[in-house]
Amino acid sequence: MMDVQAVHDKLEAVHDKLEIGELLYRYARSVDTKDWEALASVFTDDAHLDYSSVGYPPGSRDEVVAILSRAVDAVPMTQHFISNIQIRLDGDRADVTAMFYNPMQLPGMDALSFCGGNYHHRVVRTADGWKSEHLVEENLWFVNPPARRK
Repeated sequence: MMDVQAVHDKLEAVHDKLEIGELLYRYARSVDTKDWEALASVFTDDAHLDYSSVGYPPGSRDEVVAILSRAVDAVPMTQHFISNIQIRLDGDRADVTAMFYNPMQLPGMDALSFCGGNYHHRVVRTADGWKSEHLVEENLWFVNPPARRK
């Protein structure tokens, strides 16, 4: 039989994992609704974001959110699906890997485009809840990609 502290610890871990999952869903919803303030709120003030697998330079939260806002504001439709979330808790920190699938309508293209891969987050518990302090997008495939940026 589990003691009271063990039950409490398990419940706290379940609660933390649910909150971290909500953080990832808020991330996707923010991008798809083009709510850049909400997207920034997913991350710590000093977060580092790396979207180099799709051709954007890594940088600070504010630098990368500005780049994404310019790029995605021009995209008529995106819809991010996040699944297969794996969370490795370690006290007030966690490493998170989640798969993504993203159908989108790119500007100037008639056919839909699709991409998928993994998000790798390092998250931390803050006074405002869980936030990502480091994100690497690992784009694994792209169907009907946009023309290469020069």
